[in-house]
Amino acid sequence: FLYGQLYLVLSGLQSALLIKAHHQNMKSLETALASQSFLQLGLLTGLPMVMELGLEKGFRAALSDFILMQLQVASVFFTFSLGTKAHYYGRTILHGGAKYRPTGRKFVVFHASFTENYQLYSRSHFVKAFELIFLLIIYHLFRKSDGKFHVMVTYSTWFMAMTWLFAPFLFNPAGFAWHKIVDDWSDWNRWMMNQGGIGVQPEKSWESWWNAENAHLRYSVLSSRIIEVLLCLRFFVYQYGLVYHLKISHDNKNFLVYLLSWVVIISIVGLVKVYASS
Repeated sequence: FLYGQLYLVLSGLQSALLIKAHHQNMKSLETALASQSFLQLGLLTGLPMVMELGLEKGFRAALSDFILMQLQVASVFFTFSLGTKAHYYGRTILHGGAKYRPTGRKFVVFHASFTENYQLYSRSHFVKAFELIFLLIIYHLFRKSDGKFHVMVTYSTWFMAMTWLFAPFLFNPAGFAWHKIVDDWSDWNRWMMNQGGIGVQPEKSWESWWNAENAHLRYSVLSSRIIEVLLCLRFFVYQYGLVYHLKISHDNKNFLVYLLSWVVIISIVGLVKVYASS
């Protein structure tokens, strides 16, 4: 949904649609988004649970339980665990290799180090959360709609991105204690710097973890690999649209502007590689 909205913004379709709707005094788009935003609040999706509890305990007790669940940030935990299920469900459909995956129930029991949280949730939550935040920022910068329209479209996505990014630390006991933060930082640096290889467990080295995390690509069929590549091409498509909206292009639509952006990206990656190897 967010990628579709960003496409409308970067391609100029949203601006054209809003201008046409303004001239013709059409409010159907705002009305549809208002209805959708009401659904995204979770009020209607939580209605069956409230009705079930109401029939069992009475509607006053059901309402009290529902409010108590929100105070216990149950919606945050549910959104986070849903991200875990969605990530591995999609990977299994595309590449196979079904097996048990932890949904995050244990991180509310004892303190988990940042290294462990990174291993468990980096690919499934952190990377996707940063991607969503980046897309939301780009959408906010180049949108042509008013503030109410923008809030109705994006607030649920902001909630999901923040949940995926911070829920492991929110539910992690002593996660914000300073001595734990220092220990976790030192442990994570050691884990990142350790060399991987044969016999080195993913818990001991970032390199071994990375190889294990991407092992499904080595054993996947060709069609699944092609689909994976096509999905990754979305970044280049939006890079193409984003470059021509920057002020440095001076509204120049020449393809050389896009090639120049690639020169900048390659230069930055080269500098990072030089810094990492030094």
